[in-house]
Amino acid sequence: MLSGTFARVCLCLHKPSSKYFALKILTMQDVIKLKQVQHVKSEKKILQEIQHPFLISLLWSSKDAGQLYLMFPFIGGGELFSYLRRAPKFSVSTTKFFSAEIVSALTYLHSLHIVYRDLKPENILLAKDGHVIITDFGFSKKVPDRTWTLCGTPEYLAPEIIQSKGHNKAVDWWALGILIYEMLIGYPPFYDENHFVIYQKILAGKIDWPKHLDSVAKDLIKKLLVKDRTRRLGSMKGGAEDVKNHRFFYSLDWQDVYFKHLAPPIVPSITSEEDTSNFEDYTEEESKKRAAVSKKQLKLFEDF
Repeated sequence: MLSGTFARVCLCLHKPSSKYFALKILTMQDVIKLKQVQHVKSEKKILQEIQHPFLISLLWSSKDAGQLYLMFPFIGGGELFSYLRRAPKFSVSTTKFFSAEIVSALTYLHSLHIVYRDLKPENILLAKDGHVIITDFGFSKKVPDRTWTLCGTPEYLAPEIIQSKGHNKAVDWWALGILIYEMLIGYPPFYDENHFVIYQKILAGKIDWPKHLDSVAKDLIKKLLVKDRTRRLGSMKGGAEDVKNHRFFYSLDWQDVYFKHLAPPIVPSITSEEDTSNFEDYTEEESKKRAAVSKKQLKLFEDF
């Protein structure tokens, strides 16, 4: 049992096939209370559209009088976050592997005008073979031009989101820069216990560059963390190809990346199909079924 703000994920056994799946359960009351109705409906719509080796696949969805259900393959390797905290930082080659698979996934999403908007180590799972699976599309949105919704994780927010200037897929390239820094250094470049202080640091743009940081990686991070989104790597005329062609990814064959021909640097320890030891567990007490919603509230989810 995994738990989030208004969702929890249960391991389910499909008895006829003896296969295990991950069932995401969202309580309608909580979704309404947290004003996440549009995000939840958008998440399902986007999940139905996407198909990529490094993105989670939606297998089935349903609802009843009080809850929404989304079923996915069970990805048993756990979060990249857990491996990074244990490490507590990655080598350049390990960072390059994970970054390349993420770049492949972002390139695909952006080609469909989908902005992911929540890139962080907690939303990157490792499959049993060690390859990346990006999950949780709750903040994703189809953005042909720009959008103004404030959403995401404070340490990973691009300046234009904080300033409510309107944002597009450039925010994902900013978040990639933050993620690469965190993988190589062990913590994000802009951090504080207070969210407003984090925002101030992001807008000030002052980054502490440790001496041991690889110079080519540093150049990539600097180009991804450009405050002006029109001059940010990935957001200019060359688009995602500018990111792929950076020296950090020199010698990588992007077809090999897509077809999983690269050897993963971390292969999770998984003892069986139902092994959940790579995830934190939550008690059943938290998963008690909530009351049904009113007919008026249920109508909010009629197109789910």
